[in-house]
Amino acid sequence: MAQLLTEQEIQQKASTLPDWSVEGSKIECNRTFKDFIQAIEFVNKLVEPAESVGHHPDIEISYNKVKIALTSHDAGGLTSKDFEMAAVISQIN
Repeated sequence: MAQLLTEQEIQQKASTLPDWSVEGSKIECNRTFKDFIQAIEFVNKLVEPAESVGHHPDIEISYNKVKIALTSHDAGGLTSKDFEMAAVISQIN
């Protein structure tokens, strides 16, 4: 199991991901697309990277809006794995 980050480590790592915000024990990012089809295409692009590292985001879809949340459920909060996955997601268009 990955080790929980300290509040200072969380803030330092969050500062490198401008599209993400810390919300309690998770980090979140919101994306808006032209329409539902583009939103789903984006979500589909998340499958391979998440599967390859075994770390899966929580995803909410509302028409053209996608909310992504990351937390390490098994550790009970934020770990380096969450920020690493967020950096990968940030590179996906």
